[in-house]
Amino acid sequence: MTVEYDGVDGLDLTRYLRPGDTVTWGQACGEPLSVTQALACQRASLSGVCCFLGIPCSDTMRPEYADHLRFVSYSGAGANQALLSAGVLDLLPCHYSALPSILGAGPLRADAVLLALPPARPDGRHGLGVCADYVAALIGTARVVIAEVSDRIPDVSCAWSVSREDLDVIVHTSRAPAQYHVARPSQQVETAIAELVAGLVEDGATLQVGIGSMPSAALAGLSERRDLGVHSGMITDAVADLIEAGAVTGSRKATDRGVVVAGFLLGTSHLFGHAVRNRAVRLYPTTYTHDPAVLAAQHRLTAINGAIEVDLTGQINTETIFGRYVGAVGGAADFMRGAARSEGGLAITVLPSTAGSASRIVSRLTGQASVARSDAGVIVTEHGVADLRGLGLTGRRERMLAIADPAHRDALAAQAADLFVRGQRLAGV
Repeated sequence: MTVEYDGVDGLDLTRYLRPGDTVTWGQACGEPLSVTQALACQRASLSGVCCFLGIPCSDTMRPEYADHLRFVSYSGAGANQALLSAGVLDLLPCHYSALPSILGAGPLRADAVLLALPPARPDGRHGLGVCADYVAALIGTARVVIAEVSDRIPDVSCAWSVSREDLDVIVHTSRAPAQYHVARPSQQVETAIAELVAGLVEDGATLQVGIGSMPSAALAGLSERRDLGVHSGMITDAVADLIEAGAVTGSRKATDRGVVVAGFLLGTSHLFGHAVRNRAVRLYPTTYTHDPAVLAAQHRLTAINGAIEVDLTGQINTETIFGRYVGAVGGAADFMRGAARSEGGLAITVLPSTAGSASRIVSRLTGQASVARSDAGVIVTEHGVADLRGLGLTGRRERMLAIADPAHRDALAAQAADLFVRGQRLAGV
């Protein structure tokens, strides 16, 4: 029987959660803010509960709450930085496509799922608000499902819906969703990269856009393209802008023709309002958005993702900067491999050539190789395009040096030569 509450005041989470449970919820703008805040407030009675966090758009979970709660995440972004700095966040290095299975079974199986849902539709079923993503697949496997139902949660078209019988607890609120505001890179760098990306994207291509300022900024140059499609793990305000500019129709998509496919919305009220009005924007679970066969079937899948740094052979670091974890393995490799298998597809990695005085094109990664050089496609900085497909290591070094900041090229070339010599010595050549 479904239990209902008018607000969180009477909600006693100890009735539904057990010490040692793993609890997860819709990430980013899909966080059920009132319920997660209740979890934080009641944590002393829930000691040992493990919270699996996605990308946060709030600071609900704070370092001091580790006195009773444990925290795990696949991402070091946003407010997760504070948890990392305090040493209370355990990081899960995994491909994004693996999250539904990881949270659906095994040591991190989600015992409880918390959702942020709009009010029921006339048929009595609820849409999933602004987030289907990996939590959609957990509704049927979790022991308990708690939904915050708010009249301010947008009811975006979704491939899945839930009935009252799917929900163990309904908490009625009037809480607006969190919003995500993209940090803007340098206008000059942003414009140069967007123009270069525009030269790579053909009319009718199907776009995937990664999280971060540069992938969204790169979309700004595509407003003159026509019949673009979208199949992405998430979409931002920049995608809504492209649709409103007439660039996105999805008319040439091989699957889901005319539909903008996304796992969740990561943006502001502008994006939410557009998605509610535009029923062609449709949310799907990660099991569909990241499925290798689905990605391979897309028409000219063009994956646009950011990076922290790229080395001269094409290895890509999306996780750490100067030893500090700020990103994630994420879905870049999933979509880059999908683009490589898609007929006419293209994997594009965008990044500024420098961060302050440091080069982001490096001779050797300072962090992890989140994406193998074997999966690298085209790398774009404000200084040019390096198409690494089909090239050996020598050709790759030449093209990567050409898109590095000119002030760093000589040093990078010397470092690369030194690494080669040392490698030869180690090999006994």
